[in-house]
Amino acid sequence: MPKITREDVRVPLDVMPEFREDYISNYLAATQGTGRLMLFACDQKFEHLNKDFYGEGIDPSDNDPEHMFQIGSQGVIGVLAGQRGLIARYAQDYPKINYLVKMNSKTNLVKTAQADPFSAMLSDLDSVLNMRDAGVNVVGVGYTIYLGSEYEDQMLEAAGQLVADAHANGLIVVLWIYPRGQAVTAEKDADLIAGAAGSAVCLGADFVKVNPPSKTDENTSAELLKRASTAAGRTGLVCAGGSTVDAESFLTQLWEQIHIGGASGNATGRNIHQRSLDEAVRLTKAISAITMADYDAQEALDVFKGIDDFTLEDIK
Repeated sequence: MPKITREDVRVPLDVMPEFREDYISNYLAATQGTGRLMLFACDQKFEHLNKDFYGEGIDPSDNDPEHMFQIGSQGVIGVLAGQRGLIARYAQDYPKINYLVKMNSKTNLVKTAQADPFSAMLSDLDSVLNMRDAGVNVVGVGYTIYLGSEYEDQMLEAAGQLVADAHANGLIVVLWIYPRGQAVTAEKDADLIAGAAGSAVCLGADFVKVNPPSKTDENTSAELLKRASTAAGRTGLVCAGGSTVDAESFLTQLWEQIHIGGASGNATGRNIHQRSLDEAVRLTKAISAITMADYDAQEALDVFKGIDDFTLEDIK
């Protein structure tokens, strides 16, 4: 089982001395003391609008935003990632969740064929720090960059400043980096994914969320992912979970991403919240069992089935 202490946390030198202990505490909280991140992605109400929350194959409870907070509260996660306003609306009732505020978002209505993607800041860091100072358990912030977009320079600049300012105040930073735009012909090319990972460490991110690379005739996706996790250096790499699939396939894929691809965790949204509360909670436990306790895929499947009741105590 991966386990780290306060002394094991590598504190970036852009963290101000007076916030060094805060940064260490936030890093340990986000990773549940393991150095690996289980990120429950709850930012899709902007990104995918209601298509991800209502419709065929989606549990009816998912249409209510509170469903995600119930999952985060009852399940086993590292952080719940969502927009500032979403967290501000529900955090009072779910104070023990570790929150990561997603600083920018866009909808999927404007397609790449119409215009290259650009995702602007929804609010400034001061508003997040104010919310933290008011008692919300904010441990970090996140930001999306679309490499290859004609607007990448603006997003790179904003992300670089965000990392510097967040670190200076003791927060961790997760960057979502997706190659996308009319200049990009293969978004999931292994070299391009590795380039995205390398960009994240240049910006100073603590973790980077990327799409898993497309498999080839010669290599599996997990084998190709190793190129990206190595390129990320001291920035931990996590993979996007993608659309909902059966639990066994998802858990097997996750185990391979970590143990073959060198990933430092996972970032999962739809695969969790589109399920009923009971099933979603069990899946968070199964995912965390692999991510933070080194269960194999079959052992994690037993957790999902309720045969093994995995809790935070199994990590600690």
